[in-house]
Amino acid sequence: MPLVVPGITSKDDSASKTEEWTNKLVGKKIGESSDATTFAKADLPKETRVIEPGSMVTKDFNPDRLNVHLKEDGTVSHVDHQ
Repeated sequence: MPLVVPGITSKDDSASKTEEWTNKLVGKKIGESSDATTFAKADLPKETRVIEPGSMVTKDFNPDRLNVHLKEDGTVSHVDHQ
């Protein structure tokens, strides 16, 4: 039987979720409705925080929380789960 160590030898679910949200959000703005350049805030997961440049955030670890990082112009630069 193979050794399975979570996060090392098994498939990391948060990495696939992060990749999925990266593909959906990077380069878009967060707004009230969706179109070619905007993603509706209401369609984000319940555990989401939108982080603007210079914002202070807690460093508590929550693997189900989606962090959406914005650039100065309001477009999404990257996302992560923490």
